[in-house]
Amino acid sequence: MRIPRVRRLPVPPSRPFNRWGRRNRRAAPRPGSGQRERSEGERQAPRRSKDRRLHSLLSVRTAAGQVFALQVVLVVLLACAAVIALVLQARGARLQEARDRSLVGAQTFARAPGTLSAMKSSDPSALLQPRAEEARKASGVDYIIAFNTSGFRWTHPDPDLIGKHVVGSYAEALSGRVHQETYDTPGVGRAVDSMVPVFDTDGSVVGLVSVGIKVKSVNAAVAKQLPMIFSAAGGALVVAMGGSALVSRRLVRQTRGLGPAEMTRMYEHHDAVLHSVREGVLIIDGDARLLLANDEAHRLLELPEDAEGRRITDLGLAPGTARLLASGRTADDEVHLAGDRLLVVNLRPVAGHGGPPGSVATLRDSTELRTLAGRAEAARERLQLLYEAGVRMGATLDMAGTTDELAGIAVPRFADFATVELLDAVQRGEEPDGASLTMHRTALRGVRDDHPLYPVGERITFLPAMPQARGLRDGRAVLEPDLSVASDWQALDPERAERIVSFGIRSLISVPLQARGVVLGMVGFWRSEKEPFTEEDLSFAEELAARAAVCVDNARRYTREHATAVTLQRSLLPRTLPEQSALEVAYRYLPAQAGVGGDWFDVIPLPGARVALVVGDVVGHGLHAAVTMGRLRIAVHNFCALDLSADELLGHLDELVARIDQGEPGDGESAGMIGATCLFAIYDPVSGDCSIARAGHPGPALVHPDGTVSFLDVPVSPPLGLGAGLPVETAELHLPEGTQLALYTDGLIEDRRRDIDTGLALLGDALAHSGQDPEQTCQAVLDAMLPARPGDDIALLVARTRLLAPDQVADWDVPSDPAAVSRVRAACARRLETWGLDQVAFATELILSELVTNAIRYGTGPIRLRLLHDRDSLICEVADGSSTSPHLRRAEITDEGGRGLFLVAQFARRWGTRYTTHGKVIWTEQSLHDAAAGPGGALGDILLDQWDDPEL
Repeated sequence: MRIPRVRRLPVPPSRPFNRWGRRNRRAAPRPGSGQRERSEGERQAPRRSKDRRLHSLLSVRTAAGQVFALQVVLVVLLACAAVIALVLQARGARLQEARDRSLVGAQTFARAPGTLSAMKSSDPSALLQPRAEEARKASGVDYIIAFNTSGFRWTHPDPDLIGKHVVGSYAEALSGRVHQETYDTPGVGRAVDSMVPVFDTDGSVVGLVSVGIKVKSVNAAVAKQLPMIFSAAGGALVVAMGGSALVSRRLVRQTRGLGPAEMTRMYEHHDAVLHSVREGVLIIDGDARLLLANDEAHRLLELPEDAEGRRITDLGLAPGTARLLASGRTADDEVHLAGDRLLVVNLRPVAGHGGPPGSVATLRDSTELRTLAGRAEAARERLQLLYEAGVRMGATLDMAGTTDELAGIAVPRFADFATVELLDAVQRGEEPDGASLTMHRTALRGVRDDHPLYPVGERITFLPAMPQARGLRDGRAVLEPDLSVASDWQALDPERAERIVSFGIRSLISVPLQARGVVLGMVGFWRSEKEPFTEEDLSFAEELAARAAVCVDNARRYTREHATAVTLQRSLLPRTLPEQSALEVAYRYLPAQAGVGGDWFDVIPLPGARVALVVGDVVGHGLHAAVTMGRLRIAVHNFCALDLSADELLGHLDELVARIDQGEPGDGESAGMIGATCLFAIYDPVSGDCSIARAGHPGPALVHPDGTVSFLDVPVSPPLGLGAGLPVETAELHLPEGTQLALYTDGLIEDRRRDIDTGLALLGDALAHSGQDPEQTCQAVLDAMLPARPGDDIALLVARTRLLAPDQVADWDVPSDPAAVSRVRAACARRLETWGLDQVAFATELILSELVTNAIRYGTGPIRLRLLHDRDSLICEVADGSSTSPHLRRAEITDEGGRGLFLVAQFARRWGTRYTTHGKVIWTEQSLHDAAAGPGGALGDILLDQWDDPEL
């Protein structure tokens, strides 16, 4: 087979046709040749051809028209430049002539006999004015002015200006030199002026003579020459344009009226047909001579070097092929044998398209086409497989799922079995510190289930000589085309290797999973039923493994970040619920699979045996949401320490979130959180009352003791951070004992597969069971509503109400009389004795005396005292109608009072103030378990310390 030659024609592609066409047009028709006489339309063809040439000449779309337009523009520009140059030259010459004439006139008048004597006479104007005017008219200048050395005129064409001072500089002439300048002269206008001195016999300057010619006179003289200049330029322009038209006309004939882009495209197509087209092209004239053959035609037909210009039948082609090419008929996809090739030949005549007689033939090698088609189909299938791998892999950010997707994509379209192993550190989400040879198998797919390969979960340590280890060292895929003769891979487990070969697995490609230059694991492709792997399969295996490695690395990094975020979030959430008597509480918290969110919950004991329930949700996911959740949870605890109402607490929390948003940077992960939602409820076990407020959060569900479920219509306020200072409304309700209150986040009821109404209906059905404790209720709700892969965090808090027994509460109305303090103290002592709390009686009486006395002295009525015996604590509450809050301070030595609250703080575990709608409540809480370890015997020392006097 001959090597195709790269040839370039020395002439444009249309030139063979032009020479051929001209030769045929000059040939006279032979008698009996069948050629008819020219019709009238054919006789009109030269005229139409002239019209087309004229149109092509004048059209700027053709190359000839563009050349003609360019030549016309250049000629016009040159003619304009020549005219301007001639005009400027003529004007310059006239100006110079005016300077010379004015200088000659000034020198002549200055040296004329009688000029010196007239200037030295007593009346120079009378003598010089007539002579100056006579000389001006005789010489044709516009003015002759004589003036003294002081600049006052003796003569002027305008007698009114005689005696007046000249305008302009004459210092140079006064110093004895000639001065020439063009300037405006009064009474004359702009003129070319020459100024010369008149010397006395002793050489001194007696006066000055100025002679000028108007510039307007010079321009008038130049204007007289313009017709001749324009005539010469017009003639030259006509001659040049005629020459350009002749050149462009010839160019029109040579380019056939084509534009530059068309000509460029024609040459590019010609070059492509000759050297680049993978299809043979032959151009044959009417005499069956070969005019043109491209490189592919030379290769397919094995044409000789000098094939162009010879007859088709003389080129040594197969007889059938030669007859077809010389026939000039139309042929469609006729198959001819040329040596060991099957050629598909197409033949078309070209005479019907306005050109000379001839035909064009195209040749295709169907043998190579079949091979190329098979390769193209295989390449298409591999590209499709890579596309599916890019779409399917990595969607879940789960390493085990990603490796299983990789094995599922490879089997059965590329391999019969596929195995994937990952390093231990990668499975934990950590950065691998090196290419270890010990890995865990995480995925296995095959066309059969009875294979002898290691199962998923097996720990495998590859030996250094195995192909897997070589691939890890080199970072490239390793091919074992025949496993039966390869001994290295059998060294790990010879018995299993023998079973693999006996099973029929014959070929292996082992590819390391690498991302960012780090080895994450290994993937193995095995074939048993398909043809063994070849070198051509290595690049595809590496590409498939590279895409999978990126997905595995993303899943690894996500696993690490997710574990960090979950750890952080769980550390910020309550680990254990506080002990309290008001509610029986159970909870569930589930982080989202796709990313940790900002959901949180809390149970916060409040003074007076009350309990606060909190459920919230920060907008967004990730570490930022978890950290923000922790900040809000701490803020809620701090606000609860102030014993605020539900609406006040959410109002302060809204302001806090708005400030946090304004202070957050606005880029990336640390962008402002945009807002949060929260539901806050306070339950009082003494009265059974519950106050609830919410900011953009779903309302709570109420499970009555009989099992019926209702969703409370709590007034909703804007989410936190978006409230803009709007007031928060509170719902007040009474909960019977045994009522369950279910608080939750939107992740429980909202899902991509269901709307919120459906979620609420499912939640109501899951809650509608009587006799269940909160723990059972939480589990029932999750069993009924938890999706397979939660897209958002889920927080669920279920609380069952309790009431303090009536015998655990004692209250008294206190008159605003100091004498009533002793009676109240005695009544409290009797109640403490009934409760068996004698050990705290003294401290309690001291606390009550101080609180009641302060309420009587500084507060307003009504005053009420209440004692609560709750589990291990005793709570004392004194309520009055004043909003003034006491403050703890250390009294000075000279102070007579101010030590009461200090004593209260010493004997109470904690104390504080709670404001109500009608005043305030001062409360204390004493620990019953720590009563024995309290101040006790040291009470006297404490009291004496308050009146410590160093002089005593």
